[in-house]
Amino acid sequence: MIDTKALREKILDLAMRGKLVPQDPNDEPASELLKRIKAEKEELIKQKKIKRDKNETEIFKGDDGLHYEKFADGTVKEIEVPYEIPDGWVWARIASATKNIVAGGDKPNEVSTEKTNEFKFPIYSNGVKNNGLYGWAKEAKITEPSVTVSARGTIGFTAIRHHPFVPIVRLISVTPLRDSVDVSFLKYMLSHLIPTGEGTSIPQLTVPGIKPFLISLPPYHEQLRISESIESYLQIIDEIDKGQVELKNLADQLKQKVLDIAMQGKLVPQDPNDEPASVLLDKIREEKQRLFEEGKLKKKDLVETEIVKGVDNAYYEKLPNGWDETNLGSVGLLISGRDLTSSEYTDTDGNGVPYITGASSIIDGVVNTSRTTTSPQVISKKSDILITIKGTVGTLAFNPYSEAHIARQIMAFRPYLINVYFLMNYFEARIEDMRSRAKSMIPGVSRDVLLHLPLAVPPLNEQKRIVNVIEKISQQIYQID
Repeated sequence: MIDTKALREKILDLAMRGKLVPQDPNDEPASELLKRIKAEKEELIKQKKIKRDKNETEIFKGDDGLHYEKFADGTVKEIEVPYEIPDGWVWARIASATKNIVAGGDKPNEVSTEKTNEFKFPIYSNGVKNNGLYGWAKEAKITEPSVTVSARGTIGFTAIRHHPFVPIVRLISVTPLRDSVDVSFLKYMLSHLIPTGEGTSIPQLTVPGIKPFLISLPPYHEQLRISESIESYLQIIDEIDKGQVELKNLADQLKQKVLDIAMQGKLVPQDPNDEPASVLLDKIREEKQRLFEEGKLKKKDLVETEIVKGVDNAYYEKLPNGWDETNLGSVGLLISGRDLTSSEYTDTDGNGVPYITGASSIIDGVVNTSRTTTSPQVISKKSDILITIKGTVGTLAFNPYSEAHIARQIMAFRPYLINVYFLMNYFEARIEDMRSRAKSMIPGVSRDVLLHLPLAVPPLNEQKRIVNVIEKISQQIYQID
């Protein structure tokens, strides 16, 4: 698969270095552009439309080829620039290259959730959802095309606001001067400068923090060409994204079909020399009895419940020779998680055992958590199968830790004698069945539902052959580019 995120970043990086479109020697140099911006801002200051920024500076290249910054008090200091830029481009602080940078204020006293003749100006706040639209106001605070940047929580989400609007908390608005800095170029530049997403290295953005950003500024007409080229490339990348999502969905469907066939005994041939699953189940009963006598199991764990067939009965139609049927609860120990209070865990010192809280701790089947506890109460051991059973249902992973405490959003399954990788494939095959049984407003699967999930058990050797074939097919499915 193509890494489209990296591809987008590369396009923006080339654009900001002047390597995306050719330069035109007939373009007005950006140095003249900055002079015009400065003159226009002086006029706006005289008209009291904007306030003077006492921290604005001027960056220039000396005869020695080095870059220097001149401050308001007349002092000059040598500075380092990140990379070389083409002739006709200049380095500048973003505050010097734009008209105004302001933080969103409190929400208006009167807000409408719908647009009307009276409430016709959009209110934007932090966030990506619904493009940041919060509501509608009677009066606009910003009337010129601007770029808004989410400043807290979700950091760095940028959007162009062409029409008059009201920015509110957690939002910073950057307004360029017309015909000096293109609003689309400004958006792409900010997108390149500011890492985007939850929990970035920047805890929050501030106006004083943005103003000193060092930017490479091309001539105005080159800005327009760059914006048009970026837009063209991003449309192509969006199509690639869409195609890859469709391909991933097809691959997932194919994988699911392979799992379904495997769980019905139709993926690999049976070997009459294999020890039948009925013998394996007898051994499991003996193992459970031994663990009970050693005090490692409770008496209730020995009880075998009636087999209840799932939504689909396919797993129990014409089982292959050597296979047997049972319930999930008969072949393993199911461990229910328990939440800890805030005083019982930490996110910082790393002492104790890992505390796995839910689906947010599992990314692409890999468990990763910085939360730990010195007071574990429900212990999952290494190689237990972890299943999220509340909120996000059906996220799966192997526990990578020797011991870990699990929260109530998770259950751990520890099989007796059954091949653990076969059981992981079984869970993957039954995810939709599990989700269909989730109840309440916040989806949740009960312990009883999991214990009674029907399981068609192949001989142990066949389990291993099934696992090997599924792994090979999966590699072929997901290696498709």
